[in-house]
Amino acid sequence: QVQLVESGGGVVQAEDSLRLSCAISGRTFSDRTMGWFRQVPGKEREFVAALTWITNAPAHANSVGGRFAISKDTAENTVYLQMNSLKPEDSAVYYCAARHGQILSSDYRQYEYWGHGTQVTVSS
Repeated sequence: QVQLVESGGGVVQAEDSLRLSCAISGRTFSDRTMGWFRQVPGKEREFVAALTWITNAPAHANSVGGRFAISKDTAENTVYLQMNSLKPEDSAVYYCAARHGQILSSDYRQYEYWGHGTQVTVSS
């Protein structure tokens, strides 16, 4: 079983920055893609970013392009989401996810493993 633990969320002002971390442990596998999703109450889980672990290819949602960046530390087995110029509409619970294969999928249903999420609140 793979365990994903997110951290780094909090309450910030608009235009501030945050960096989310996702620590990966357990029966991990290298042939994977890591994703970040977010969700607000009453809405479907929304794709934010993804990164293939072996080829290190990133993808970002249009809504966060240029402001957010996904990256990884292979030695620490951790994936990050750097969030800059935060807006109130970025407020959500942010989830880390993993799936098998080097596939940059934006469909949350294709991810097999999930963390419990970390809350990000951006005030105006």
